[in-house]
Amino acid sequence: MKTVNIHEAKTHLSRLVDQAAAGEPFVIAKAGKPMVKVAPLSARQGAQVKRLGFLAGQITVPDDFNEMGAAEIERLFGDVP
Repeated sequence: MKTVNIHEAKTHLSRLVDQAAAGEPFVIAKAGKPMVKVAPLSARQGAQVKRLGFLAGQITVPDDFNEMGAAEIERLFGDVP
């Protein structure tokens, strides 16, 4: 993603906004520190992105998942206080 300094953003705002609207978001930085991200309104926002449960029904977890490898873990770390 392209990063521009605040002076460049002020100078070329119209062009940068057109590019962002066309699907090329950019970051505006002040003194080299990223401050804001400019993206088209049609872009999915963080709150719209659903992550939990996206593999529901596609994977299974074994019933003994919490005990898997217990003997190996005990062998490796059994004497640690």
